[in-house]
Amino acid sequence: MAAALLSELVLEGRIGISEGDLFIIDQRPPRDALSHDILDLLCAQSHHRDVRTWLAFLAQDSALRVAERLMRVGAVEAVTRRRMLGSTQTLYMPNTARQRNAAAWASTRIANMLVRGMELNASDRMLVGIVVATGLTRHVMYGFENYPHIYHGLPSMIASLPNDLRELVECTESSVGSALTVGRR
Repeated sequence: MAAALLSELVLEGRIGISEGDLFIIDQRPPRDALSHDILDLLCAQSHHRDVRTWLAFLAQDSALRVAERLMRVGAVEAVTRRRMLGSTQTLYMPNTARQRNAAAWASTRIANMLVRGMELNASDRMLVGIVVATGLTRHVMYGFENYPHIYHGLPSMIASLPNDLRELVECTESSVGSALTVGRR
């Protein structure tokens, strides 16, 4: 989620990434409230430049912040469930048919484009890059085992990203690998 939030700002031309460092290009506030908050934070802490540090920091609450964004636009609803021993858990779920269709559409749309050999724009290629970097390819793009040529083409698709987005994918993959390694100790 943290990589996706940063990639939105890169795609909007607000930030750039070079040699593992993040830098501000344009401080004008984005229209989206969450993107605006993230950019404000990056500007206020501009002396902190390491992308992996920002990924780790933003990852702490990015899922909740994205869930709140999705609630604001009506894409999901908060569902509180009781757990054992009386504790509760809040999940953000698409509960209507419209919400479920919208939630399934992103991966279905990209999967269809990949299967048909269609050109993906930078935003879609970045989404694919994040999915690959986080090891979620088989979970997000299910059914791809029937199309092995697509798996073989993913590295070149990521390599075709603009430099700062490609670096963000690489930093994300490195951060995920580090988190998994630390978790196994």
